[in-house]
Amino acid sequence: MHTTVTLLADVPAQLLPAQLLPARQLMAFTLASHIILVPLGVALPLITLVMHHRGLRRNDPVALLLARRWSAVMAVQFAVGVVTGTVLSFEFGLLWPGLMGTWGGVFGIGFGVEAWAFFLEAVLIAIYLYGWRRLKPRTHFLLGLPLPAAALLGAFGILAANSWMNTPQGFTLDADGKPEDVHIWSAIFTPMFGPQYWHFVVAMLITAGYTVAGVYAVGWLRGRRDRYHRLGFTVPFTLAAVFTPVQFLLGDSIARSVFHKQPVKFAATELVWRTDTHVPEYIFGRLHPDGSISGGIKIPQFDSILAGFTPGTKVTGLTSVPADDRPTAAQATIAHWAFDLMVVIGSLLILLALWYGWCWLRQRRLPTSPWFFRGAACAGVASVIAVECGWITAEVGRQPWIVYGHMRIAEAVTPTRPISLWIMLGLVIVVYVFIFGSLLAVLLKMRTGWRLADARRAAGERAEEPEADTPYGPRARVPAGDPPSGGGTGAGPAEDGRP
Repeated sequence: MHTTVTLLADVPAQLLPAQLLPARQLMAFTLASHIILVPLGVALPLITLVMHHRGLRRNDPVALLLARRWSAVMAVQFAVGVVTGTVLSFEFGLLWPGLMGTWGGVFGIGFGVEAWAFFLEAVLIAIYLYGWRRLKPRTHFLLGLPLPAAALLGAFGILAANSWMNTPQGFTLDADGKPEDVHIWSAIFTPMFGPQYWHFVVAMLITAGYTVAGVYAVGWLRGRRDRYHRLGFTVPFTLAAVFTPVQFLLGDSIARSVFHKQPVKFAATELVWRTDTHVPEYIFGRLHPDGSISGGIKIPQFDSILAGFTPGTKVTGLTSVPADDRPTAAQATIAHWAFDLMVVIGSLLILLALWYGWCWLRQRRLPTSPWFFRGAACAGVASVIAVECGWITAEVGRQPWIVYGHMRIAEAVTPTRPISLWIMLGLVIVVYVFIFGSLLAVLLKMRTGWRLADARRAAGERAEEPEADTPYGPRARVPAGDPPSGGGTGAGPAEDGRP
């Protein structure tokens, strides 16, 4: 709440609807919660299939075991992600009826594509889970290949909608200012769509890779140095490390697109008050309502160089538009800090990736320093924070517009009484705490079961969980006349450990 109050601190209260604060809080909370799950939803299918392919190509039972376990995690987090994503979809209509009522016919197709992709991904996940030990290995793997495409299709839908809100096009306005003559393809492929989409997709892959690898990095630090943990770390970390420098280039590309297509947002992100050349770059720092900047590290002329590769590049300032058409000083500071924190985290991840690449290329082994694995263990959390900062930069920097240049957020908010929205926020917080607590409990229980199975297998005992057996081939048959396992007549499980 403090963040949103700060956002509104330098705006006259009488100019803002009373519903705006709780509506913003509710949307911010649900979006920030949902985005924690998005990286695994978008990128874990691809990481799982990479491990699955390795297991099939090399006839590697450890790789197949990891792929099967990751597919179970994928299903659990997808179920929770569908719930939190559906809540967000409803909130667009409930909290921002002005937006959907006026502009839904222009950009709403993106939400339709996302919903369709959700259903398709659910079906594909179910088929993939069912296929273990029931389908031929090659058939099972091929049926899993559409999963990453379905995940990317969902990202396509939501990024198409968001990029349109940043650079709206594909329509004309009638005499009353209402959109008409909608061109769907133009509304989908806006100037910001390409930079936003690829920046987002690569961010999801990096975040999922570092998150999965971080789990095994923790195990490595705790002395679990077996091949299971080595392979579980190496495959996702390698994917993330390869794409980390690519993401840095994509981040530069999207910043340059914002500079050209949304100059006022760029000014807010970089704390540029007046239009000028030879503009300095501030690392952190705070913008005041009078245009002065306190704190931070000032690098002379560097912002102009970053924007146009020369110190003489002219950078548009916040004062180029009226005060009610630009972010406030507090909003600009928040967007600036979020952007800088994202860049700092990205820079540290590049150093971690270079460390890993240097050791692997020179010695064909993992780094031996525990500090590397400590960094790897933190990389997943840091990546999630960077993703959150990216959305804060994009959304806060766009203020006060919900549709850039056409509709302000205050014009789109619901007329529902503020007290009702505060109550709704409280209920959503309670429900989400339960949902995420349940998700954590399920994942921990799965981990415990897998560890017990591994311990039994290491001791030469028969493990009863399905992953102890080969993931393909027919199930063992129960001898004729014998009751099912656990039937109460003394009959035990089948010889291979499966009931």
